[in-house]
Amino acid sequence: MDAQVVYDLLGENAWYYILGTFSVLWVLVWLYKDSLEVENLGEKYVFVTGCDSGFGNLLCKKLDRKGFRVLAGCLTEKGADDLRRAASPKLKTVLLDVTSLDSIQKAMEWTKKEVGEKGLWGIVNNAGRALPMGPSEWMRIEDYQCTLKVNMEGLIAMTTTFLPLIKKARGRIVNVASVLGRVAANGGGYCISKFAVESFSDCLRRDINYFGVNVCIIEPGFFKTAVTSLGPLERELHRLWDQLSPEVKASYGDKYLDKYIKVQRLIMNAVCDTDLTKVTNCMEHAVSAVYPRTRYSAGWDAKLLWIPLSYMPSFVVDLGLKLVLPRPSKSV
Repeated sequence: MDAQVVYDLLGENAWYYILGTFSVLWVLVWLYKDSLEVENLGEKYVFVTGCDSGFGNLLCKKLDRKGFRVLAGCLTEKGADDLRRAASPKLKTVLLDVTSLDSIQKAMEWTKKEVGEKGLWGIVNNAGRALPMGPSEWMRIEDYQCTLKVNMEGLIAMTTTFLPLIKKARGRIVNVASVLGRVAANGGGYCISKFAVESFSDCLRRDINYFGVNVCIIEPGFFKTAVTSLGPLERELHRLWDQLSPEVKASYGDKYLDKYIKVQRLIMNAVCDTDLTKVTNCMEHAVSAVYPRTRYSAGWDAKLLWIPLSYMPSFVVDLGLKLVLPRPSKSV
């Protein structure tokens, strides 16, 4: 019986029903698989970086309440003390500067003693910085480097150093990128570093999939954290402007800095979400789900604006950003 005969027998509407039923069943199976959690959480160790505040701090508390053995890397003693007081005695902290290979190595040796033969179930590379951020021409090479050293080099160094412990547990690597790792909307090192995180994570996932290790990428939209605070952002913009030569300043015009700051205020106030759990819920799922996702988009602006925009032709993105950003009042 050929396809035409089957089509004639069932009729056009029957095929719609079959397709609809298949789609519903596929969604139900996906939702069921997505809801499955790994067992024996109390025996699994998860290392989180950047835990003094923000996403990392909140995630540690969530994982601690869930039963994980949380190992928190904090930059400062105060951050470590505050986190310990807010969590159970199971949560342990270690001082960690991801820009220092010596600090990373010491943290790995400490972790190795903590986890023993179990290995490390997960590492969440959350530590990061955003500033300085502004027009690319305003940046010096050291302005790029200070961000790349944390967001790119630090993340790669943490991952490669801790990888043997993760392979032992056949665990998870969770790297925090950004929607700005898909759409380059700002000058400075932030977008560059987050594009690098996306690329490194994709390469790593394909290289180590044979070892049963999952690599997940978190792509948050804009959230109200220290990274998006307007005060430091505006101070950095003034610093960058002040270091420009008179010729470069003249090419932008005297009012450009004020216009640029107004646009930044408008964007941050309009799109920054205060609900940080939208991000930490994604991180939690990545370390606790039986079938973690490869990518997590966190925040409505990520889902409805930035991710769709990343699939658009470049000229569409260019035009959109051109309409938002101020125009220099005088060209060279």
